[in-house]
Amino acid sequence: MYARSTHDLNMLRFALSLLCLLFVVNAPAQQKDLNFFVGQALGNSPLLQDLRRQPASNRIDSLRLRAGLRPQVNGNFAALIAPAFKGWGYDYVITNGGSLAALVSVNQSITGRNNIAAQTQTIDLQSLTAQNTAKTSTQELRRGVTAQYLTAFGDRQQLDFNREVLALLRREEIVLKRLTETNVYRQTDYLIFLTTIQQQALVVLQLENQWRNDLSSLNYLCGITDTSVADLSEPALEPLPVPSPEASAYFEPYRLDSLRIRNSDALIDFAYRPQAIVAADAGFNSAFSSKGYRNFGVSAGVNLSVPIYDGQQRRMQHNKNLIAEQTRQGYIRFFNQQYRQQIAQLYQQLAQTEQLIALTDGQIKYSRALLEANGKLLRSGDARMADYILALNNYLNAQNLVTEQRIARLQIINQLNYWSLK
Repeated sequence: MYARSTHDLNMLRFALSLLCLLFVVNAPAQQKDLNFFVGQALGNSPLLQDLRRQPASNRIDSLRLRAGLRPQVNGNFAALIAPAFKGWGYDYVITNGGSLAALVSVNQSITGRNNIAAQTQTIDLQSLTAQNTAKTSTQELRRGVTAQYLTAFGDRQQLDFNREVLALLRREEIVLKRLTETNVYRQTDYLIFLTTIQQQALVVLQLENQWRNDLSSLNYLCGITDTSVADLSEPALEPLPVPSPEASAYFEPYRLDSLRIRNSDALIDFAYRPQAIVAADAGFNSAFSSKGYRNFGVSAGVNLSVPIYDGQQRRMQHNKNLIAEQTRQGYIRFFNQQYRQQIAQLYQQLAQTEQLIALTDGQIKYSRALLEANGKLLRSGDARMADYILALNNYLNAQNLVTEQRIARLQIINQLNYWSLK
């Protein structure tokens, strides 16, 4: 029986030795903070680069629109020959046997200033939409990177704490082994303690893998090609003032929608006003019927279009915009309700989390004191192994809980700060 117990102890010690090989001391890793990862993400995002370029592209469209309203000059050349042979061919009255035209034409659309302003406003609204989308997308990316950073940072906090506990257990194991050899503790007590160390080593290994995976996910999210580890500094996150719904950047799309609807109504009305185009040309235009060399000249004219009846399409388009405005008002009411509810809920969660952290901090002090007291009894040979393991588990649970709640608090602040954008 004793030989079997010794064999079990040797197997456990061998397993522990293998686990220890997995925890090779790493070279000092470079420390990176939240601002580094956010900066990398914002700089590498193709979406943000696209959105930042759209206003410049829209400015070109605005210039093209204004250029199209200026006189348009075109050069035109046309030659026609219609031969007739022995009475066969096109009717000479129609073709004159052929023609030649080489003209320079000028066309000018007569457009009012208000009409031009309405057309350019359409492009300006597109630019404002792109700018606001870039602002909110930046905030969205910042929130996502911060959330993943906090996840990886929380993993590292849990890993460091559990490594400290594992180191403590290994120090206690040396004392316990000596006491077991002098028959102060039984072999079964020592076996239970080695099993506890093995379980803690497995927890550390699991946490290390999780930390590395979450750190890799953070690099991936930020567009960073790096598989090395890095020490993450604790982010200094504090709640920022949250504006009213109407002052929020997330309300801006509804305001721009209102401007778009009014702009659409204006363009509909302008489309039903009389439209005039002044045209002129100069050059050579001849059918060579008589003295073709004299057929140099000029011409000018006006093309006027007056809408009379279109089956009430104008009224239908205005009604469609009226429905769009009613829909917009419904979205605004829903947004205001959801916005206020979201902010109130986040502040409530923040208060609850901070209260839980305060209570857990007190529990940690008692759990640590109890663990240290049992550790002293263990080294003197007066502790029961079950009491020591229970005290250890209570300390682990309390410490892990407070770490989780501190990360949860930062995550809630991250969510609150997301809505602080004006």
